[in-house]
Amino acid sequence: MKAILPGTSASGQQTTLGVMGGGQLGRMFVHAAQAMGYFTAVLDPDPASPAGLVSHFHIQTGYMDEQGLAQMMQRCAAITTEFENVPAPALRTLGVQRLVAPRADAVAVAQDRALEKAHFVRCGVPCAPYAVIASAEQLRAVRDALLPGILKTARLGYDGKGQIRVNSRAELTSAWAQLKSVPCVLEQMLPLANECSVIVARGADGTVVNFPPQLNLHRDGILAVTQVFEGNLPATLTQKAVDAAVAIATGLDYIGVLCVEFFILQAGSSAARELGALVVNEIAPRPHNSGHYTLDACDQSQFDLQVRTLANLPLVQPRQHSPAIMLNLLGDLWLRSSDTALTPPWSEVLALPGTTLQLYGKLEARPGRKMGHLNITGAQLAQVRGTALRAADLLGIAPF
Repeated sequence: MKAILPGTSASGQQTTLGVMGGGQLGRMFVHAAQAMGYFTAVLDPDPASPAGLVSHFHIQTGYMDEQGLAQMMQRCAAITTEFENVPAPALRTLGVQRLVAPRADAVAVAQDRALEKAHFVRCGVPCAPYAVIASAEQLRAVRDALLPGILKTARLGYDGKGQIRVNSRAELTSAWAQLKSVPCVLEQMLPLANECSVIVARGADGTVVNFPPQLNLHRDGILAVTQVFEGNLPATLTQKAVDAAVAIATGLDYIGVLCVEFFILQAGSSAARELGALVVNEIAPRPHNSGHYTLDACDQSQFDLQVRTLANLPLVQPRQHSPAIMLNLLGDLWLRSSDTALTPPWSEVLALPGTTLQLYGKLEARPGRKMGHLNITGAQLAQVRGTALRAADLLGIAPF
């Protein structure tokens, strides 16, 4: 596979990279690609698509629209995706004529929790004990040891959606009915101490680079805070997380940026003794919220690596030069008054040293909707943490 270089080709055409999906991840990919000299194209049905608004081309169609896919193939030298629920058949169609990274087969695994869990098992990476429930017979066959647990739809669940905690067989039966009896995965509930993630980038030649593990705090199933600094995890866990992420990416023959999310189990618990301190939760075949700190704390961002893997450019191990904390900015911050949406106190927040604000261009604030993020960096962790806590207080975000 030859490198897809930026600039103008011999035929006078500007090299264009495409992205399926027009949300904030697509927007940041577009910014990174344009900074390197590429033209960009976005396929997204939303006329107010954040990525579409900043791209050279916005193909405003559905993801399976034949004419829209034909336009993407006509314009783009290579195409990626910014969220895992772009239909895998659309990526297969594009892949017939254009380089698509990640490939449709890899995205299909991330779209289905049952396939995802089976892949973890094949890779030898521990995950929570689980059962697939796609029929009444499988529901009745669930082992008692998996309760209490979390019932998750096999497809289309994210940010805590499509998940119900169950403590008994009666609750499990009721929850499956509540989820319309669609295929689900029941995961045993484990005693958690923390959550973390690792972002890797894998090239077509098998080269893999990674960012350091990110320590994550979720609230109501949505990422709230990411902290990345030397010593945020014990060294043994850091290496296990990186090795597991690389194994998962390699097992998929993955090309692109992949985020692998992990649970850190409570030390001394029976689950930790049986499974180990670290178990994989899920994968995201794209850049990830927990990697937004890389925009300001590293010499290459996760979006830079997305461009490099898509264009088959050299992959160099990224370097984090500053400790960092990322605050996820949800629509709730704009809706603290019941009467009208309020603008958060950006002037006060941005007066704090080391703060970098990025808003995603979304026109309407809604509860739980990701509107932007705030990165805080500095020379010393204590300074970064103090500034982050002060920013959180100004914004009405609970301390951490």
